[in-house]
This record gives sequence, C-alpha cells and structure tokens, in this order.
Amino acid sequence: MKEYESYDALGLAELVRKGETSAEELLGEALARTESRNPAINAVNMVWAEQARAAIRAGLPDGPLRGVPFLLKDLHAQVAGQPLTFGSRLFANFVSESDSEITLRYLRAGLVLFGRTTSPEFGLTATTESTLWGATRNPWKLEHTSGGSSGGASAAVAAGILPAAHASDGGGSIRIPASCCGLFGMKPTRARVPSGPHSGEGWGGMSTAHAVTRSVRDSAALLDATQGPDLGSPYQAPEPERPYLEEVARAPGRLRIGLVTETFNGVATDPECRDAALAAAKLCESLGHRVEPVKIGVDAAALARATQVLIAANVQATVDDRAAALGREVSTELIENITWFMVQGARAATAADYARAIRLIHAVGRAIEAEFERLDVLLSPTMAAPPSKLGQLALSNEPSAEYIGRLQAATGYTQLFNVTGQPAMSVPLVWSSSGLPLGVQFAAKFGDEATLFRLAGQLEQAQPWWDRRPKSAAR
Repeated sequence: MKEYESYDALGLAELVRKGETSAEELLGEALARTESRNPAINAVNMVWAEQARAAIRAGLPDGPLRGVPFLLKDLHAQVAGQPLTFGSRLFANFVSESDSEITLRYLRAGLVLFGRTTSPEFGLTATTESTLWGATRNPWKLEHTSGGSSGGASAAVAAGILPAAHASDGGGSIRIPASCCGLFGMKPTRARVPSGPHSGEGWGGMSTAHAVTRSVRDSAALLDATQGPDLGSPYQAPEPERPYLEEVARAPGRLRIGLVTETFNGVATDPECRDAALAAAKLCESLGHRVEPVKIGVDAAALARATQVLIAANVQATVDDRAAALGREVSTELIENITWFMVQGARAATAADYARAIRLIHAVGRAIEAEFERLDVLLSPTMAAPPSKLGQLALSNEPSAEYIGRLQAATGYTQLFNVTGQPAMSVPLVWSSSGLPLGVQFAAKFGDEATLFRLAGQLEQAQPWWDRRPKSAAR
C-alpha cells in the first residue's frame, strides 16, 4: 500500500470503512515500517504483532478509528498481560494485570494496539534515552534527540511508521517531542483524560495523557475518544460544548493573543526559537487575530522548588514500592543517576513541603487563569533551545548546574501549563537554519481545548506542514 503515509489516522479509518483496505493490511504496513525504519531511530521497544492480529480476527469495535495501527508509550498506559517498563531497569520484568481506562477507550475507538514506544525512566527528562532501552534518535537528524519523554512516540510518527501515537505530558512531554520532530502535540486540560484505575492523578495533577499526531484532526478525534472522567475520578475537566473534531473546522473568530518570548523559569531563549514565535505571531496577525506582547510574572525559584518536591515525591513512592515488591535495595544498579538524585531529595523533604507545593501550584494556576480574562491565547516558543544532541539530557548524567540548565531550556515554556492544568499545544510552523523543527506553543484557559483546536485548524490550513518529512522517512 504505497499511499499508506499519504493518509492520517482518520483517513486510514475511512479507507477501512469503505472496504478499500483492511485492518490486516494497515497493520502489515505499520509492522513493515517498524522493521525497516526502527533500527535507525530506536523508537519502538515492543512489538505485539500476534496479539494485534488476534484482536483483528476477533473483530474490532465499530469506532471512529477502526482498523488504524496504534502504539502506546512505555509509561502508565497498561495492557493486561503485556510488559510495561516505565523505561526503567527496576520495572524490566513488570507485566500488567489489568488495562488502564485510556487503553480501553483506545480499543473501543477501534484502534489496533501493536506495541510500545520508548520513554526515559519514569518520563523524567526532555530526551528519550535510558540504560534499559538505549537512545531514541530524531528522524530529522539522527544525532539529535527526538524530545522527551514521549520521544519514542514522536520519532515513530515522524518516521512514518504510523500517523499518530499515544503520549503523556508532565512538564512538556507531549509538546517538547512534537516540537523536536515537527508534529502537532496537544496537552489537554488537567483531568480531561482519565488516569485510572491505577492512579488518581499524575504528579499532583501536573501529568496528563494524550497523543502526538501529524494532523490536527487526528488529535481532536483521539481526544474525543478518550476524554471524560472514569469511575471514581477525583475531579474532572469541564464538559466540551461539542466534539473536538467539529471544532477543527470551525472559525476561531478574532482572538486576543498574548505574545511571550521570555521563559517562565528565567532561562535565556535561543534567537531561532524566539524568531519562530515572532513569525507565528505575524502569521496570526495576517489571519485577523490581535497579537500583543505580554509579561507573565512567575516566581521561578518558588515554582521550581514546588515542582521538584511534587515530582520527586511521586517518583520516590514508585521506586520504593517497586523495590519492596522485588525485595531489592534502591541503588543506581536499578535506577538512573538523576532519578537516584531525585529520590534522595524526596527523602529529605517533609509532608509539609508537599502540602506547601500543592498550595503554591494551585495559587499559580489561579494567577495564570486570571490572565485569560483579557486574553484568549498565550503564544510562545515551545522550547527555549533547538533539539539538543543525544547524551546531553540523559538521566545517566551526573547532577550538575549545566544539566539543570539544559533541562530548563527544554521546559522553560512548557512546564508552567502542567502546573496550572491549562491546555497547551505545540504547532510545527517553523524549521531551524540547520533543518530541525521548532514548535510554537499556544495555551488557553482551563477547559478550553476548543479554542486551541479551532486556531490549530486555521494554522494548518494557512501554513501546512503535512508534506514536510525527514529524509529518513522515505516513502
């Protein structure tokens, strides 16, 4: 099927509905591309070919994405009877006993799950490199990172193995890899997508799940398929007014857009990343939107302390519980150097520190939400630096000020919206002088993915990116 890569996920599903192809044929195309392209990029770490074929033979649900091949990130999304390693040697032999709710919703949509994509250990960095699975490479330039922590998903989609893949985002882990690989990446509103039943929330509510895609409409369709609370959800996002897929084709109206070109954590922004945001601002103005530079005041030091406490405490709980189940002592024989450093930091913190961190992120969320009383959208670079070389952000590094600075350059614009819970998307509008993608981020008020999907649909029409492919993804 030579035209496989000419379609997005919805397009492939339409071919299946019309009888012009079959789920078996699409799976074969995805498996063939995995076999031929994955060795160069190391994006797919598990292949469940026989299980996928068995699911097709058993009969797929008549969902909106029936027959489309799909990959799950090797983090959180559990599948009964299948391995889940969280990118960690500590979980190298872990097998799930039950399905996550998001997995069940993907299956009900008709998707064919045929494996997993790589993640760094516990999703803790902005690259996808681990001692367990090795380094995942960017299809645009193989010596560079594909981003993290959903870098396996972004590399697989950018390489043409499939049109969309599951991803998650606790500090930018959907938007950063989307930016690095020239894809569309939407981080939904907090609690838009369920975390159950294996957890109530991720990282104190900062982490959520969705996907990286090549088309905007695929992202909308996948969110339609997965959004909404599951049984016993501790809280939920506001109900959407209509399906997100319908929003993509709706005119956004004249939006009030605030332009931000200084990071929220104080790290300097690379000129090419700043220029990418400025170019996007001009594009938005040409489409009739009102764009004005704005300053967003954030206590960067206090926010850094709070997020560190919240993330480290959650990581420590995961590590300690798993080590106890194995009867092992936690050490760098089981977890990466940076992870070990975080666990030690968590052990030095107190319960009151955790409570203060939650209090602070909620206060920041209220303060940023107030900005959307006068604005519809905030526009910024997705990242403060272009995709880094492999090795620079790996968790095998020793903790250092240099390492922290590189990580903050990756997350300087993204992490704030994990703290606030507001939706934010990376849109592939610009490429660097060296040929690497540079995403542009747009954020909206809590619960307002609709405005972002409308704007994304308009941007996709005005400045299409569909035909921009890395050379390594030869058709």
